[in-house]
Amino acid sequence: MTLVICVVIVALLFEYVNGFHDTANAIATSVATKVLTPGQAILLSACGNLVGALVGDAVAKTIGQGLVDTNYITSLTIMCALIGAIIWNLFTWWIGLPSSSSHALIGGLAGATLATASGNWQAIKWITQKTKVITELVPAPHDVLVTAKELALAGGTTNTMEVAGHTVQVVMPVTSDQVMLLATRTLVEHGGIWHKVVKPMFLAPFCGLLVGFVVMGILLVLLRRVRPRLVNSTFGKMQLFSAAWMSYEHGRNDAQKTMGIIALTLFAATTQSHAFANLPDWLGFLRTPKFEIAFWIKVVCAITIAAGTAAGGWKIIKTMGKNVVRMQPIHGFAAQTTAAAVIGFATHLGIPLSTTHVISGSIMGVGSTKRLNAVKWSVAERMLWAWVLTLPITGGIAFVTMWLFKKLGMA
Repeated sequence: MTLVICVVIVALLFEYVNGFHDTANAIATSVATKVLTPGQAILLSACGNLVGALVGDAVAKTIGQGLVDTNYITSLTIMCALIGAIIWNLFTWWIGLPSSSSHALIGGLAGATLATASGNWQAIKWITQKTKVITELVPAPHDVLVTAKELALAGGTTNTMEVAGHTVQVVMPVTSDQVMLLATRTLVEHGGIWHKVVKPMFLAPFCGLLVGFVVMGILLVLLRRVRPRLVNSTFGKMQLFSAAWMSYEHGRNDAQKTMGIIALTLFAATTQSHAFANLPDWLGFLRTPKFEIAFWIKVVCAITIAAGTAAGGWKIIKTMGKNVVRMQPIHGFAAQTTAAAVIGFATHLGIPLSTTHVISGSIMGVGSTKRLNAVKWSVAERMLWAWVLTLPITGGIAFVTMWLFKKLGMA
């Protein structure tokens, strides 16, 4: 019981560190373009993170169930995963280097689970595939409508036929000119670390760079005859919207990772141990016999990440906002809007995306429209190394920590 509570507290500590570590993702460009003061930007970001964290749970379910075998998960496993992630986050924050809190947590979870499973690599879900059969009503094409009417006149009740490669059933009788087909199709969902983590790790910054370059290029063409002062004034105001959207999407994606960890902790404590055997009635809400993200978990994580965001992360803000490329409000708007759109799409798919990777790629893509050497690629190279090393380093720290606990007879 005590260990479970400690794990939840450490998870919230990670969420707090995540808040001030990743604050720069949402507000660095707003501060760099002087649209907002640091204080105003952090307040806006905190509010956006708070609202976003309360929406949805697809990413939380991916973290909690889709990456490792839950049969090997214990409270101590999760504690070691969080320790690895927090150490790496604090180190990269201390040297002012943007890195992915998402991948730090995922790497820690994988490493700690591997140690718990005594080196059994099957405990990590590298590639998974889930098949779903979906039945839905779709409007019938004209030829099917005619056939259905003919069958209805002949006294038929149902008829099965092939339409657009799908076996469908026409619902009878036909009483109007609209016939709905009962269509069945098979949907294959790919998951696991390869599909949900590794592939997005490379695709996310590339998408940010490419889309940011295209968006900025279109804006430059459309506004080439408009006075620079009017452009700066207009996009200075529009950047308030893009910063708020980016903060919302950051909360919607990043806060959910800790929600998944806390839900996984409570699920493991309820189903795999006797930690909650003598749980008093007033703490009954902690029991989680089925993996689900309770509303109270969402609220607590939302408040925690918002509080962490309010603390700020000035070193990373400087790196992201000034050291990569110098920007005007139009550049900041393009970068933030691009990143928010990409992150929002990934969140919809349940992908625990790195907001750091996306906004960094977007900033580079937008900056490249000036000229390629406008981007300080040496800084970008340092960031790239941090991204590549995050998974193995956090996984290694968590693995060693869990191994030491086992050696000491604590696991």
